[in-house]
Amino acid sequence: MIKKIIASVVLLSLITIAIVQAMDNEPRGVKIGAKAPDFTLKTLDGKQVELSDYKGKKVMLNFWATWCPPCKKEMPDMEKYTQQAGDDVVILAVNIDPENDVQGFVEDNGISFTIPLDSQSAKEAVNDRYKISSIPTTYFIDKEGIIRNKVISAMTLKDMERNINSMQ
Repeated sequence: MIKKIIASVVLLSLITIAIVQAMDNEPRGVKIGAKAPDFTLKTLDGKQVELSDYKGKKVMLNFWATWCPPCKKEMPDMEKYTQQAGDDVVILAVNIDPENDVQGFVEDNGISFTIPLDSQSAKEAVNDRYKISSIPTTYFIDKEGIIRNKVISAMTLKDMERNINSMQ
């Protein structure tokens, strides 16, 4: 009998947690409609890149890691999108595991878009400022630096086109 009571209490607790989380449907991270936090990072080739350098362009800001299967899955479509995007669109694919062989990954996958490096152990990691809790996560930032959408999952080429084209 005591086992049934304990099981009932545990089940009721889990249901309560699920309901509370379902009611909190506000996505985690920087909010859509907010100004995108600026940052400065070094790229694979040692150059500095700042988000504010791209004001006046649409930015697809992607957070990823070399060990992440969904990240690997979307990379070919990101490369395709890079090849077809106009001069007013920039892809910044922020790698959060620079201690791994990012350069080898980039070469093996024929990636030509910009790869800024951000370490999770850095004092002021960009992925912390953007409150990245799952990868891949992509923010779509308009020409004025405002976040217009956020996608927490791997995207297809169509998803990228739709999100970029929806911005002014």
